[in-house]
Parts: sequence; structure tokens; C-alpha cells
Amino acid sequence: MSRTLLVAPDRPGAYPSIGAAVLDAPDNAVVSIAPGVYREVIDLADRSVTLTADAGDVVIDATSAQTPVLRTAGGRLVLRDLTIRAGDAPAVELNGGALRAERCALSGRFGPVVLVTGPAEVSVSHCKVDGGEHGLVLEDCTAQVEHTKVSGVSADGVIIRLGAAVVLRDCEFTDCGRRGIYAYQYGRPTIESCEVSGTSEAGVLIAYDSTAMLSHTLIRDTAGPAVVFGRRCHGEVVSCRWENTAEPALDLAEPELVSVTAAVQVEPRATTDEPAAADVESLLAELDAMVGLAGVKDEVRSLIDEIQVNEWRRKAGLPVGSLSHHLVFAGGPGTGKTTVARIYGKLLAALGVLPKGQFSEVARRDLVGQYQGHTAEKTSVVFQDALGGVLFIDEAYALSRAGAENDSFGQEAIDALVKLMEDHRDEAAVIVAGYSHEMQQFLDANPGLASRFSKTIDFENYSPDELTLIVQRMVAANEYDLDARAAPILQQHFAAVSQAANFGNARDARRLFDRARKAQSQRLRRLDGMPGLSDLRTLQLADVAAAVS
Repeated sequence: MSRTLLVAPDRPGAYPSIGAAVLDAPDNAVVSIAPGVYREVIDLADRSVTLTADAGDVVIDATSAQTPVLRTAGGRLVLRDLTIRAGDAPAVELNGGALRAERCALSGRFGPVVLVTGPAEVSVSHCKVDGGEHGLVLEDCTAQVEHTKVSGVSADGVIIRLGAAVVLRDCEFTDCGRRGIYAYQYGRPTIESCEVSGTSEAGVLIAYDSTAMLSHTLIRDTAGPAVVFGRRCHGEVVSCRWENTAEPALDLAEPELVSVTAAVQVEPRATTDEPAAADVESLLAELDAMVGLAGVKDEVRSLIDEIQVNEWRRKAGLPVGSLSHHLVFAGGPGTGKTTVARIYGKLLAALGVLPKGQFSEVARRDLVGQYQGHTAEKTSVVFQDALGGVLFIDEAYALSRAGAENDSFGQEAIDALVKLMEDHRDEAAVIVAGYSHEMQQFLDANPGLASRFSKTIDFENYSPDELTLIVQRMVAANEYDLDARAAPILQQHFAAVSQAANFGNARDARRLFDRARKAQSQRLRRLDGMPGLSDLRTLQLADVAAAVS
């Protein structure tokens, strides 16, 4: 079990500073930080430690320093719910090792806000990055950046270079002094469901032998082209949109090296009222491609059909009834609720119902404050940020669960949501998600809450066959080959474990796939010499057996 160290300058027995706690922290320790402002810089080397806020706003302010606020080499650094303010050096600098940042606000004045060099593994989710010359500089690493907003940088939103393999998913890059996304020197970005806007040069620039995959991404209001691929650059552009960009919007130095599918130039809404029909069909095809969920797919399609027919009636001068876009997604974990919510938001945007369709995922801690009145203010800020898109509240029942800490504050958040949903009923889609029984309790928490949602969509657990197919798709997507004899073992495994109360559906399928890869790695490491390509790709029956055991 990991050890927890408390930082609280005014509390007897606690550490007076973060740096003092880090010096004493053993590997894998958790440093829990009391609310407050901490004016310090912290160096870590070959350490594995988690820095997390202790139920309040924690600010590490080093705006007057000339060195990085947090600097680490090797080891593993986890940051949760922190605000980190840098001066003329990075807020976080990583040279090798691993970094995980969740729900953090990072800012700087000069240079990159986050700088990663050397072989490293990086995960950034639900963060905000602003200021500085560059938002994120990622080189010679593997990284996954999700649900993160980069804004107000003087040069590039994110730089991907020196062979870095980076996944950018559901991110927003706005108001960048140069490019939103810049890859060069063999950078390998995968850009999924992102939005790039307000750049003074190209929205996305792929240069110097880099390879990029772009899908379902919107680039708008850029002084340069939407997307540029330089010479010797390869990639794919699938179902992307751009509007109000320089021409040519898609600038390909060597078009034969880049595959382009269903990419469209969106005309301003003032000149056409027609939704991007090709984009709607592409998104519906993406929904249909998901494993299982037949009932869910039918419900979403019926909603889209009703929206489309209402638009046709409006153009014909016929009356159109009021239609709420707020939904309840009820079901267990790992059943696709978040993925379907993302697609639903993009569909509403493609149909012209919502102006942007961006996706904002929040939980109780993002809405609930520390004192009376703070919660309503915090909830309002989150809601305003989500206007024009989807506000997805995961485990929404935690706001109304009896006996929860600060439960009156949870009720305050619910009451604020009810008013905001009514005041801005046509400006956002609110989707609340969680277990079926608990979601009914949530809807009972306010007399007007249930009436704000037009429909409850039930997400059933996946069957063993469907979970086996999910694993097989994960295998193929990551360029592995699965031993054909593994399918019966997977089906038997899922038939047994799916009866558990805490079964995670697709999340458990992902964990099983990760265990199989780990078993393969251990097996290959015991071989004499470097394995061949076939060995590197193949997950043998023994690897799967080890994973299910």
C-alpha cells in the first residue's frame, strides 16, 4: 500500500511545504496537499510520487522563478487537481520516465508550459494549458492527451517532434500565435475529434518526414490553411471539416502520400441552412461501427431523424415542437456511454443544432465548491465553458447520493444545473450518466430535473461474444495478430467474470488486452536476441492464457 504524506503549513504534524514532503517520500508515495498557494519549485529525480490536491484549490506559484516549477528525470510523476503557474521556465519539465496529469491547470509566460524530452510515457487528461510560447512540447516520447484545452500561447499549441508518437483526442487548441498543432522531424501525431481555431498560421502543420492521422477534427478561423502536409510527409485525413481558413484549406505538397476521405469545407451558416449531410452520415456510420448497443443506436438515430424532420418542417413553414437535447445515459461502466455522447454532440453540430459540438466531461468535484455559494459559481463556469457543445456529467448520481461529503453542496450544484439548462436550453446538450438505479435517485433530487431530460437511454452490458470482438479490434488497431485459438478462451473468461457486480465491460477488455501485451513482452524478453517482425506482432495462446489467469 502506498504511503500518504500530508502537506498543510498550519497543521501540526504535517509537512510545511511540498518540497519537504517530496524529500521524505518513499517511492509510490502520495503527497496530499491542503488548499492554499505554495510558492516553491520542486526537483525530482528517479522518484515515483503522486502530488494531489486535498479537497480544495491548490496553487503552486513560481511566476517569479527562472527554473521549472516541477522538474523530474526518470521515475514516475502523477499530478492531480493542481494549478501550476510558471514564470520564464516550464511549469512541468520531464526528461525521461513517466508523467500523468489529470484535471490540472498549467500556465507560463515564456518557453513551453510543458516540456517532455527523452524516452518517456505521458498522459494528460482534462487539463487546461495557457500562456507561454508553446503549450506542450513533446519529443522522443509516447503520449496521450485527452479532453485538454490549450489556449493563448504566443507560438504553437503543441509541438510533436523527434519521433514522438502522440494521440490528441477531444482536445481544443485556440488563439495560438502560430500553429495549433505542429509536427516535424518524424513526429507521429494521431489527431481525433479535436478543434483548432484562431491561429495566425496553419491550423495543423505536418513537416519534415512526419506522419499524421487526422479524423473528425474541425479547423476554423485560421489565417493560414487548415491543414498542411509538407514534402515526404504521409498520413490520412478522414471526416475533417474546416471553415474560414486560407486557401487552399488542405495544402498537400505530395498528395499521393496523403489519403483524404470525407473531408469537407464548411460554408458559413449565413449562406446555407443545409447541414453537412456527408458528415452526418459519416458520424452515424461511426456509431454503427461500435460493437453491440443495438438499442442505443436505434434511440440515437430516432433522435437524429426527429431533428432532421423538424428542420424540414421549419423550412416548409410548418409548426415545430420544442425538442430538448438533454439525455440520461443509464448503464454500467465501460458500456460506451462516453463514446456515444461524443458522437451525439458531433451529430448535433453537423445538423446545425449546436454551433460547435465540443465535448466537456466533468464529475462531482468539477461542480462542487468549498463553501456556500461557491458551488453555484463553479457550476455556472463549467456550464458556460460547455455552451455550444455537450456537457457530459459522469456518475452524476454522486451529486445526490445520501450521506456524501458536502451533500448540501451537491444539491446546490443540481439546483444550479436545472436553472442553467432552462436558461440555455438551445445552447448546450447536457448528458448525465451512471448506473441505472442510482440515476433514478439523481432525477428525484430536484422536482424540475427529470422534466429537463427528453429521454433515458439504457446501455446494456456487453455479451461475452461482443467483449471478445472488442478485444480482437483492440488487437488489430494496435497492429498485433491474435492466435485464432484464443477466441474460445476469451469467451469463457468473459462469461465467468461478467457476472461480478463491479464488472467493467470494455474497460475490463482493455485491461485484459494490456495484460496479454505484458505477457508477450515478458516472453519475448526471454528469447536470445531480437525477435522478428512476426514474433513482435503475434499474441500467442499462452499470452492470452496468462492474461485471463
